Amino acid sequence: MFPRAKVLLLKQLLKGILALAGVVFVIFLFLHLLFPLKKTISYSQIITARNGTVMHAFLSPDDKWRLKTELSEIIPQLRKTIIYKEDKYFYYHPGINPVAVVRAAFNNLLTGKTTSGASTITMQVARLMAPKERTYANKFIELFRALQLEWLYSKEEILQLYLNLVPYGGNIEGVKSASLLYFGQLPDKLSLAQIATLAIVPNRPTSLGLGKNELMLVQERNKWLKRFAANQLFSPKEIVDALAEPLAAKRRPFPKIAPHLANRMKYEQPEVTNIHTSLNLPIQDKVQSLAYNYHKRLQRYNINNIAVLVLNNRTMEVEAYIGSPDYANNTHAGQVDGVRAIRSPGSTLKPLVYALGIDQGNITPKTMIADVPSNFAGYNPDNFDKKFNGMISVEKALSFSLNIPAVKVLHETGLPLFIEKLNQAHFEQIKKDQNKLGLSVILGGCGVTLEELTGLYAAFANGGMYKPIVYTLPAKPASLDSLHSIRIVSPEAAFMINEILTQATRPDLPNNYQSSYHIPKVAWKTGTSYGRRDAWSIGYNARYTVGVWVGNASGEGIRELTGADIATPLLFNIFNSIDYNSANRWFTAPKDLKVRLVCAESGLAPGDFCQHQVADYFIPLISDTKKCMHIKQVAVQANEAYSYCTSCLPQNGYKQKIYPNYSPEVVAYYEHTGLAYQKIPPHNPACTRIFDDQAPQIVSPANGREYILDSKSAELMLSCQADNEIKKVYWYINDHLYTSAGAAEKVFFKPIAGTVKISCSDDKGRNSDVQITVREE
Repeated sequence: MFPRAKVLLLKQLLKGILALAGVVFVIFLFLHLLFPLKKTISYSQIITARNGTVMHAFLSPDDKWRLKTELSEIIPQLRKTIIYKEDKYFYYHPGINPVAVVRAAFNNLLTGKTTSGASTITMQVARLMAPKERTYANKFIELFRALQLEWLYSKEEILQLYLNLVPYGGNIEGVKSASLLYFGQLPDKLSLAQIATLAIVPNRPTSLGLGKNELMLVQERNKWLKRFAANQLFSPKEIVDALAEPLAAKRRPFPKIAPHLANRMKYEQPEVTNIHTSLNLPIQDKVQSLAYNYHKRLQRYNINNIAVLVLNNRTMEVEAYIGSPDYANNTHAGQVDGVRAIRSPGSTLKPLVYALGIDQGNITPKTMIADVPSNFAGYNPDNFDKKFNGMISVEKALSFSLNIPAVKVLHETGLPLFIEKLNQAHFEQIKKDQNKLGLSVILGGCGVTLEELTGLYAAFANGGMYKPIVYTLPAKPASLDSLHSIRIVSPEAAFMINEILTQATRPDLPNNYQSSYHIPKVAWKTGTSYGRRDAWSIGYNARYTVGVWVGNASGEGIRELTGADIATPLLFNIFNSIDYNSANRWFTAPKDLKVRLVCAESGLAPGDFCQHQVADYFIPLISDTKKCMHIKQVAVQANEAYSYCTSCLPQNGYKQKIYPNYSPEVVAYYEHTGLAYQKIPPHNPACTRIFDDQAPQIVSPANGREYILDSKSAELMLSCQADNEIKKVYWYINDHLYTSAGAAEKVFFKPIAGTVKISCSDDKGRNSDVQITVREE
């Protein structure tokens, strides 16, 4: 009977305990819903390099050095040390250790004062998350919050919170912050001695402050190491090594590698605690050193700023980022990020327009183009050296960076297409200004950044495919990246541009590299903005694309500042430093790219009179196949006084003679400069045939323009370009004959206010008109 009564009693007791536990649990849930746990921990933001090295760190929003220790950084030694010292039963209690609570209460009652708090790691986390005055009421709140923490988080996450919040004096919180500031390394790289040191400081931050009482700190550290040994927490060898290790804890500044990139990442991703960038530290260090030393040499010219961007062509990851050579230089705006500064590109956009011309079939590398004074609806560009070269091939026009041929190709290609391609390559300022841009955009009449230009040139290295630049890791999968990639030019056009830009015999080779054997095998293009405010050099090989900008953040122009002599030496030095054997890897021609023979005089398919032929790349079914007509056969009098057309050709008394078939603008150039050229005799004046092709082109005034006259005596110039055989033209103002003149002669007239029609007829009867508006000031 007695045993049965005992069993019933035990059952009733168990039911009572379960009922009480259920009531407590319900009360806990009610309070949990009524007073939810708010995890409002703000962390310091850190920027890391590709290999995980911390490059930069920023204070948390509440001005603390509170770096988040990741779960992967909590190595076994750190975990065992903290748990042994702070809470041996951490993995066995629900946030509150009942035995420790009873023991602490008994000791406190016995001594009449608080000698033990019985705080578990979870309770310490609750207190650190919301610090309060030490009272019994707050202690109960702390117990409740500890239960909430255990309800919401795993043990590993709670331990992580503790390691992130534990104080180390001043505004330093968390093991990771103390590890970097006092030992210069991440928690997962700490030795046992260093871990033991960090474990004992939070309990006595004043007397055992890091970097202060070294002797006392070593003694306390060794005391705990011996306790670890007594409890066989670590192997004897680990303990012996830790006891022998000297203490090297001193306050260090946080690293400040690539500060411009760090600030950029902080601004662009403010909510991300640890931003893992693609920066390659060995390459970053090399480029930073080269840029800094080169900047020191340039200061004698009053050139004070440099920016460099290095891209990995395969991944489009940024491996080096130099916003300025000296971030701390306030005198010369060292904190301005030159990679993102909007500047004039000079000639650096020219490769794109030539590639578009190739893709349209208008040109190939050997196509001859006129580098002579030209008028584009009132726009009269000049070459950088104020000189002209007559007929020149496209490949030389690009490698010599001539302005007029580039404007001609842009005019033929179409400005809208060119702007569209730049928009696709994310040229943001050009996108904003696209409705205001004209042909001068190809000569630097727009705003671009070094980042945009480097990304564009990387597209040439990638066979004409533009891919977004990657700054952070892990990068998006290739399948997703492809959605954001876009073809800017064809692989064939990209390869032809690569070949042109690889030529080392060109005027933009730096003077000090003329006889050097250390010219890297790269394709590169220079640029110098108007007023010599910006010097550019963008280069690439199969592996890297490097963009270099040199100038002054203030925009001050410097006479010595040119892309060739100032920016390119640094570009070459960078390539020689980061990829010296680049020649071992180079671009291969696309399978659809072919080679043909063309006339050396025009770059077109050989005609009947072409004797000198050269090999040239072309794209089948795309490139122009028209025949060369650089010379033509003309019927002339026996004494070459007149020429004949088929309508007035006599039965005898004439001969056939070969003449150069110059375009009107080339004829005008020869006439204007006084250069000798073979002229076609004037057409038979007795001929009555009216011609309807090759009418004279009126270059001044420009059609559709408004002219404001600042005085009643002001005059406008009349000028045209006509065929080789044209000797005389006739000018009409509002359909009334004004005067006759030589084809290359400039005529002046005084216009009247209002709409004015101007006509020009040549001695073959061909006519062209323009209309202008004249307004008096």
